[in-house]
Amino acid sequence: MRGVLVHSPGPELLAVTPSNRADYLYDDIIEAESAQREHRRFIAILERFTTVYQVRTLLADILANAEARDLLIRETMDIVPSEPLARDISELDAEALVRMLIEGKDEPPGPIAKALNEPGHVLPPLPNLFFTRDSCMVAGEHVIVGSMRYAIRWTEAIIMKALFTHHPELTNAGLLYDGASERRVNYTIEGGDIHPLRRDLVVLGFSERSSPAAIDQIASEFFERGGVRDVIVVVMPKESTAIHLDMIFTQIDRELCVVFPPHFLGPERLPVLHWRKGEATIHERSNIFAALKECDMPIEPVFCGGERRTLQEREQWASGCNFVAMKPGVILSYQRNEATLHELQRMGFRVVSSTAFLTGEERVAEGDRAVITFEGAELVRGGGGPRCMTLPVRRDDPWA
Repeated sequence: MRGVLVHSPGPELLAVTPSNRADYLYDDIIEAESAQREHRRFIAILERFTTVYQVRTLLADILANAEARDLLIRETMDIVPSEPLARDISELDAEALVRMLIEGKDEPPGPIAKALNEPGHVLPPLPNLFFTRDSCMVAGEHVIVGSMRYAIRWTEAIIMKALFTHHPELTNAGLLYDGASERRVNYTIEGGDIHPLRRDLVVLGFSERSSPAAIDQIASEFFERGGVRDVIVVVMPKESTAIHLDMIFTQIDRELCVVFPPHFLGPERLPVLHWRKGEATIHERSNIFAALKECDMPIEPVFCGGERRTLQEREQWASGCNFVAMKPGVILSYQRNEATLHELQRMGFRVVSSTAFLTGEERVAEGDRAVITFEGAELVRGGGGPRCMTLPVRRDDPWA
């Protein structure tokens, strides 16, 4: 990985309360200061491997560009049409506008709202923005901007579209799909459901967040413009523990992945479909491993949570399948998922704490298999892990 886009969580987290957490797609409340401390440690690890770009910084950069500023304001106003808000936004400097887009803008309370102590937002904040891969995905030389399932996240897609369209550090071959402008209610796709495994092979998740119509369109775009020959679709369960494919499946080395076992092996395994370029018929396969083998990509599973069902469920809930690879076989993980880390050790991975790595006490040499762990007890309350929090923008092999 040569470049990655992240967002360090800030005051927008404070908008989530017990009474509105479901509106913001949260199962729990994050303690902001602890989450920020954990994220700083995460960034420190990333910086040892790659160039780290911050959403806030790049967003401020492009606001000097009149076309980029107009795109951001125009498409934000499409979501939350408000003449007073449009006037306020047009007068803001770059720093203030970035802050408003991310942290939102409170609605001035009227007499009733004031008497009832009921706050509101003219522009909602973005407490999910630190999961940068959800709203955007780089695949090969192209970019897919997510069409977010829930309106509370639509502004995130607009921000990503503006960044990848206008910032010179994020130059690419163009948008393969512009989900920020998608207005068809049955067309939704999010980055956690898109897994490019090889230049000619992509795995997609049909989850609660990604619809069949959008998956059809994305697959067709991959076939037509992305050089893809095979698309494998995992039909996901409609449950809160598996909102995206990367919550139950992540590639960690060229022929190795971490999976939540009940969904891929045994009687509860999920349906898997295989669509080959040029064929009108989509075929069902016995499991994802058979489908990948048919595409000349044999891949071996590592069990999230080990062999015991109780540990599998506990650690999958805590993003135990969600890893980000700095390069093949060198991955980052929350340190809490001990049974999964033990399984990785059995497969030849050395477990290295973030402290030992950052102080130089332990090093990761070329060719080593290693998992670098960091504390994420607060970050995980947001419902995602290291893969969700990273949007790779450049790799030596753009399809790896």
